[in-house]
Amino acid sequence: MKMMKTALTAGALALVPFAVLAEDSSDPIVIPIHNWSSQIVMSNVVGQILEGAGNSVEYVTTDSQAVYESVRLGDVTLEMEVWEGAFGASFRAAMEKGGIVDVGDHNAVTREDWWYPMWTKDACPGLPDWKALNDCAAIFATPETGEKGRYLDGPVDWLKHGVERVEALDMNFQVINAGSAAALWAEIGAAEADKKPIVVFNWTPNFAEAVWPGEFVEFPAWEEGCDKDPAVGPIPDALYDCGNPATGYMKKAAWDGMEAKWPAAYAILEKVSFTNPQIAQMAKLVDIDELEPDEAATAWMEANPDVWSGWVN
Repeated sequence: MKMMKTALTAGALALVPFAVLAEDSSDPIVIPIHNWSSQIVMSNVVGQILEGAGNSVEYVTTDSQAVYESVRLGDVTLEMEVWEGAFGASFRAAMEKGGIVDVGDHNAVTREDWWYPMWTKDACPGLPDWKALNDCAAIFATPETGEKGRYLDGPVDWLKHGVERVEALDMNFQVINAGSAAALWAEIGAAEADKKPIVVFNWTPNFAEAVWPGEFVEFPAWEEGCDKDPAVGPIPDALYDCGNPATGYMKKAAWDGMEAKWPAAYAILEKVSFTNPQIAQMAKLVDIDELEPDEAATAWMEANPDVWSGWVN
């Protein structure tokens, strides 16, 4: 495995036009790593590009919500995946304090919400309407949830607000948190064998949409302020009574001192932009092909030089 990694790394970095970036600081650019595959691989892709261009890079494991405060303070240098639905509130709060800058959007369009594989619709034909889901709650019940339906949300630190959604819309569901993204995939895979109805947190882009065709539950449409102002949304005096944005952004963010300290690296970061299929492929390399994240990044770069080579020119 180590020999493969070395060969892949050498192959990919040979494609990078090595330039002496004397104006960039020799201090390491600190890139945060979170707990889902596309972010880890994408961060390694960008890190390898920056290393190939002459920069020093350091990776640190960081909470996916607290990272925006870390970027704002300069403890980490950048963030590659700012998902509107998951992290928009934390990102906006950091922007209001100052110290963090919006470095532009990826071409990807994101969505994060309750989701089910298509076999579930056979058991609950009124889907994707959330009211039909609630009427079918009994088919999702487990010994763990009693008479209530079971909704498997993302890990607690993803702050998906499933509990608040259930309370706001008075749904007959109990929210259970998965321990990791891998636990979500395992749950879907286990349900597939006997076509057991299941509703879980999911998102796009990721590899799962190609493996398990499914649909997002359609809640009341997102309105700006639904997560902050009880007057916004269909239920008076309730927060989170809307679905998440159906066409959300995925941004890049950076410490506001990055451009001055690493101007060439910042210029590369401004050009970086990935699409939904490209991000899904990054996740697949880890979640399906079982490569280590750095190996997946190198393999992706070797397969897609036309995508990223222009960013370093």
